[in-house]
Amino acid sequence: MGGSPELSPEIGYTLKRLRPTVAAFDALKEESRLEGYWMLVRLDDGWASGRNKFLKRGEALFGTWHGAELAGVCGLNIDPYFEGRDHGRVRHLFVSARHRRAGLGRTLVEIVIDRARQYFTVLNTRAPPEAFAFYERLGFQRVEGEEFVTHRMVFRKGN
Repeated sequence: MGGSPELSPEIGYTLKRLRPTVAAFDALKEESRLEGYWMLVRLDDGWASGRNKFLKRGEALFGTWHGAELAGVCGLNIDPYFEGRDHGRVRHLFVSARHRRAGLGRTLVEIVIDRARQYFTVLNTRAPPEAFAFYERLGFQRVEGEEFVTHRMVFRKGN
């Protein structure tokens, strides 16, 4: 991924690698918290403590921007709930209410999927029930009986 490709030229969204130390992240984090979602608070805590800076092989944190406003976030980590480094994990997906239904969530997860194919054999997520259909439309399969995984995508060689 080079530069800042346009996601939707008519609306002016751009996709960039993200460091959650930028001021615009705080506004999005507060919005997520007020909606009862804590993923961006956990993202911020992990970054600040050094536990998770998305620096291991294959990992990345992406943001979608609308001008100076951070509209959405999604990350890819090595899945900490599995031994080894062949499982990736979709992390911290959140799109601002003002920018939902514009395809940003889909675009963010598709970028993560494309990157995951290069580094991992499996991509996991633990989604809230209201997001199950979203992940299933993207090709994830529902997983039953695993505490930390609700959906999984398995990559085949050459995928």
